[in-house]
Amino acid sequence: MSEPLAYHITWRTYGTWLPGDEQGWIKHKTLGIREGSAPLEKHAKGLMMQEAVTLSESQRAIVERTVREHCRIREWTLHAINARSTHVHVVVSADIHPDQVMSQFKAWCSRRLNEAKEKPPAKWWAIHGSTKWINDASYLEEAIRYVLEGQ
Repeated sequence: MSEPLAYHITWRTYGTWLPGDEQGWIKHKTLGIREGSAPLEKHAKGLMMQEAVTLSESQRAIVERTVREHCRIREWTLHAINARSTHVHVVVSADIHPDQVMSQFKAWCSRRLNEAKEKPPAKWWAIHGSTKWINDASYLEEAIRYVLEGQ
């Protein structure tokens, strides 16, 4: 199998897409979208260690700036980024596994967000996220367009 052209990486802020969510939800390492379940969502909310995190405009700018800078330092090609109030989309070409890329982005964004906030939350991000491999040019164009214009 050839190396991917890029990855479409998405991660959510803490507490903003819980198991049981009425929009549907994804169970880690299980294919498909699960139906909403109010009791399950209520249970998941009860397990939360803090309030859900919503990024302000200035925090979103910090995330985008941090990802850009990290890509520059690592010599990765950043094709597109869009930090939203509850999630972040990145299309990037990198020489390591996308799980490692996402982990580095989340860690550095957390550091920069913590530096900018007097009392930062214990957790900025949900566990893991989505890492899609992009193996052809048309999919890469589609992913870039989605991240930049589809939000």
